[in-house]
Amino acid sequence: MACIERASPALKQILLKFYSVEKPMEIDHHLYEFGSVQYHIQSQASNPLVAYLSISTPSLCHGVLQNELSSYTIETVKRLCPEIVEIVEPAREGYQLTLRLNLNQIPRGKDYVKVIRDISTVQSVILSSQLKEILWNVKSNVTMQGMYKPIKLVYHAREPFFIIIEPQRIIAVFPIRFKEKSELIIATTFFQELMDVGSSDKWAKAPSCNWSAIPPPELRGETLEDLSTNGGFVTFDISSRHIEGKRLDKTVWNLLNFNAYVRYHVKSTKGYIQRRMRKRLENLVQVLHHTNSEANEQTKQHQAAGYRHAKKQLRSSKYNIMKQRWGNFGRKIKTHFRLRIHGFGRFRQRWLRFPKFSSKGYAKLE
Repeated sequence: MACIERASPALKQILLKFYSVEKPMEIDHHLYEFGSVQYHIQSQASNPLVAYLSISTPSLCHGVLQNELSSYTIETVKRLCPEIVEIVEPAREGYQLTLRLNLNQIPRGKDYVKVIRDISTVQSVILSSQLKEILWNVKSNVTMQGMYKPIKLVYHAREPFFIIIEPQRIIAVFPIRFKEKSELIIATTFFQELMDVGSSDKWAKAPSCNWSAIPPPELRGETLEDLSTNGGFVTFDISSRHIEGKRLDKTVWNLLNFNAYVRYHVKSTKGYIQRRMRKRLENLVQVLHHTNSEANEQTKQHQAAGYRHAKKQLRSSKYNIMKQRWGNFGRKIKTHFRLRIHGFGRFRQRWLRFPKFSSKGYAKLE
């Protein structure tokens, strides 16, 4: 996904680190960014206050602009930081532009961060200058049925868009493609909301927006590969007042980053939905866990009460059984094993008498 910021984050970080280092250091670093952009940063320890930055970026429109940078683009780059940035000619082999950075001219204090950020915007300056030249100088050829021929612009190989330049307006068409169905649903909803908001009175001065699942008539005759999308086509109708004065730079940058903005919005919305669903799931799990804990506690109490009752019943039944058995056994003994001796009562009264002892004292036996 393209970076919506004009300054390259990786290039800015390297330049800040290189500028803030206390000891002289030698660097030879390569960077690769969105849109097949390449950076090469080089400096020598013998001269640490000078760095060379080489840039290679593909042409925004093949067949309309040359691969070499135009004089307008070079002059625009020179105006970035004229006291710090110098263009080296010829550029290093394999690159379109080489800049000489005089780091000793960067002011100390808080201003150096702003200066390095401006230097890091060199690639966005090149792309914006190319699109401005197209809007100013390129005249579309009239084709069949009086329609103007679209100009295909490639900021990224998988995300081309089209510009149709007419005498009174400019039409920008963006084919939308997504891999995941969930992202496609979010993007479709976003485009519908964008059309509703754009048609309101509050945004009457903004370019009108339209979304359609089928290609617009302006793209008639384009290749099937460019018209094969699953997210439809978003069309902006840009009038002449949107490319006048300072509005031109803003319009150009918005066109270059529309695809990036849509993907950023879809990813952010998808992440927000996932976080809400995850939080909702955690709350449901807590409720279910609390409910299960109470149910388990009640089950344990019922089981314990049932166990005590069963144990009591078991003891009672065992006692009754043993009592019944011993009662039957005693009755059998009484019935079958009791012996009677005639005259034993008189014999016991006469002969089985225990002697009586006096409690007053006793006589010592000698």
